[in-house]
Amino acid sequence: MIKNSVYNCNVIELPKIHNRAGNITPIHNNIEIPFEIKRVYYLYDVPGGETRGGHAHYELRQLIVAASGSFDVVIEDGKNKKTVTLNRPNFGLLITPGIWRELINFSSGAVLLVLASETYSEMDYIRDYQTFLNYSNGE
Repeated sequence: MIKNSVYNCNVIELPKIHNRAGNITPIHNNIEIPFEIKRVYYLYDVPGGETRGGHAHYELRQLIVAASGSFDVVIEDGKNKKTVTLNRPNFGLLITPGIWRELINFSSGAVLLVLASETYSEMDYIRDYQTFLNYSNGE
């Protein structure tokens, strides 16, 4: 098992092509992000005060982007914890495997975009926090 930490989870600045008619941010596999995108999804209409996430993954890597609005991503590796605020559509948080994440403080109208390295597999999820702690401590 490769031990990842919150310090392996970094904010990546994505390209921003400015045009007076509007901006565009292109994202290519293994160029702007360090993996091949196999799944894309987005969260929206999250009610005020709601928390999303609350899990980790064994293998999946993700880039989380605030396509619109803002929210906080709380990440934890079993020992360290940090909060990252995302509020610009040309910045994304890279989350490595084995990191617990919670998504909080959604602004009104926020849209959270996720680019994932794998297709959906329930077997890849760690949904129980104690199981996550055991896993992160090598148990």
